[in-house]
Amino acid sequence: MAQGRVIVVTGPTASGKSALALALAEQQSGTVINADAMQTYDAFPILTAQPTAQERTRVPHALYGVLPLSETLSAARWRTLASAEIPRTLAEGRTPILCGGSGLYLRTLMQGIAAIPDVSPEVRDQANADWQSLGPDAFRARLAEKDPAAVLRLKPGDRQRHVRAWEVAVATGRPLSDWQTGAGTPAPWRFATVLLAPERGWLRDRIESRFDAMLGEGVLAEVRAVFDRAPDPRWPGLKAHGAPELFRHFQGELEFGKARQIAIDHTRQYAKRQMTWFRHQMTPDLVVDPQSAQSLEVVAQYLTKTEA
Repeated sequence: MAQGRVIVVTGPTASGKSALALALAEQQSGTVINADAMQTYDAFPILTAQPTAQERTRVPHALYGVLPLSETLSAARWRTLASAEIPRTLAEGRTPILCGGSGLYLRTLMQGIAAIPDVSPEVRDQANADWQSLGPDAFRARLAEKDPAAVLRLKPGDRQRHVRAWEVAVATGRPLSDWQTGAGTPAPWRFATVLLAPERGWLRDRIESRFDAMLGEGVLAEVRAVFDRAPDPRWPGLKAHGAPELFRHFQGELEFGKARQIAIDHTRQYAKRQMTWFRHQMTPDLVVDPQSAQSLEVVAQYLTKTEA
């Protein structure tokens, strides 16, 4: 493997990224570096589909479960974390393999991001107060007037990201989406980006079967343990798909079957938004059908061909 090359395995949730990255890491003497926002948190390893203990013994993994739920993870912060792991991996003579579906994080690393000026505590506090007083729908409608591009990619009800977009627009007079596409300092490494692009029906079924498999692996007990700690609902890590719905079940607001279905539906909607983002915001070097039994072989052949 040419020195300084980083493999990127990305795609929508449940598309098989982790399995492909693991197989590539075994084949390429690689280290799998997490590029998924929710997998960076430590409390939901099953719910966020983090690598198992057995998988971690097969190849080194980095940046999984390294932050408490209370900490905020931005694209810029993840870029800093990844930018430390990549040279460490290369110095060990291993191939860095970034794996995850947080497309904005990956783009921020590869292309850089403009430095957003600091937002004053007063502006931030007012933005949070407005969210509480207006409610999510009205706040979202107001944000759409200042930053329609941000609203298109944000999930309704995502307080943290809506408030962030609003406070940046107010403080700088410029939409957050503009800052995020602004010129920055690109990373110094060569990237080979592999996008998993599954057929929609296959992915919908896989999202459901994966959630049910998580239930069999003990995800209810995992989420209940966090719920019983009475965490601050504003903690960013609590946004993991399935956690809000199961919290509502534990609170008596939803019966279990309804909570399960809503969690699955929300995850499907997220996967759809991810694919829309990848189509418009990323130009992968290789697009792979994860349903194909030859997907690993196709990727390996491409990497060999472009090694020099």
